[in-house]
Amino acid sequence: MGIDPGSHIMGWGLIEKKSNSMIVPLKYGCITSRPHVSSSDLLLNISNALSKIIEENHPDCLAIEQLFFFKNQKTVIGVAEARGVAILVCAQKGVPVFEYTPLQIKQALTGYGRADKKQIQEMVRLSCNLATCPKPDDAADALAAAICHAQTNYDLIKGKG
Repeated sequence: MGIDPGSHIMGWGLIEKKSNSMIVPLKYGCITSRPHVSSSDLLLNISNALSKIIEENHPDCLAIEQLFFFKNQKTVIGVAEARGVAILVCAQKGVPVFEYTPLQIKQALTGYGRADKKQIQEMVRLSCNLATCPKPDDAADALAAAICHAQTNYDLIKGKG
């Protein structure tokens, strides 16, 4: 499972790695929160929604993007809090968490650590053999994190089916 951390929109995506080169997208989407809710309600919504997704799908592990750099300090705090909730929920559910920088995700998907968002989305589409790129972008970014983990840790996870 992959997560694209965000406070009001958190992308998530579930994949299965069938072989060294075959990735099957199982489900993907976004956890959204109503605008103008309190921080506690926003984080509780993320916790409840992510708990339900994990309970329904039983992922082997979670790949999540590390925070790298934000120009807006207020934005980074909210994203960091949401990311922390996601990691906590996984720990509570016994789901191992693997963290990747944006550079590592781009490198794993495109072979180029400075790829732009459109290139990443196209590689997600191609890797998952989809007719169109997953929408919204947050879901595609979550799938990118999951694909990154599957590609860089295939030997570690191949025995899990």
